[in-house]
Amino acid sequence: MNKVMASALEAVADIPDGASIMCGGFGMAGVAENLILALRERGVKDLTCMSNNAGMPGHGLALLLETGQIRKMISTYIGENWLFEKLILEGKIEVELIPQGTFAERMRAAGAGIAGFYTPTGVGTLVAEGKEVREFDGRRYLLERPLSADYAFVRAHKADTLGNLVYRKTARNFNPMMATAARCTIAEVEHIVQPGDIDPESVVTPGIYVDRIVRGETYERWIEKRTHRTPGR
Repeated sequence: MNKVMASALEAVADIPDGASIMCGGFGMAGVAENLILALRERGVKDLTCMSNNAGMPGHGLALLLETGQIRKMISTYIGENWLFEKLILEGKIEVELIPQGTFAERMRAAGAGIAGFYTPTGVGTLVAEGKEVREFDGRRYLLERPLSADYAFVRAHKADTLGNLVYRKTARNFNPMMATAARCTIAEVEHIVQPGDIDPESVVTPGIYVDRIVRGETYERWIEKRTHRTPGR
């Protein structure tokens, strides 16, 4: 089955208002830039988005924060995203902050069909509010539930037309977990090849998890921080 779409706009054409979307990326690495731009162009609103840090001002999911298309963010880190921080402080967006490891494991649990898991992370903090706490071997643990979404936007380096994905270095980050945890996974890639052209041992996300593939039209190699060392030091 050929899963390749003609464009990013075609790939997101059926996403409705109010949809939940997982978006891969850590900082600006591994972000499905073209899919996010297509969603911005469509003007879909009231979205619930799940992402590590919601991009950076002017890039990634921050483009949808700018246009007010995101109603709620489920995230782990605000950090240097001043736009995300500003919207939270002004009460213009709903936010659920999750410890980073818990965020990843909740998505992995959804993909694996696991109903929940216990973790010590967050015990005795705001994270524990409303959650079951149990003690194992003298240590307290929180019950965390799976995290899934209607759609996942994942970024990979290469795909074959069947949807088998290969990632590149740190751009891999949360993308493989998200690919398994959504009802519909859309993969944005830099290269599309034919079945058999990818070494099976290199495949990270099997094509069974991928519903649509689009080759990104434009990419910019953003660097969040560029540090220069004084010569001789």
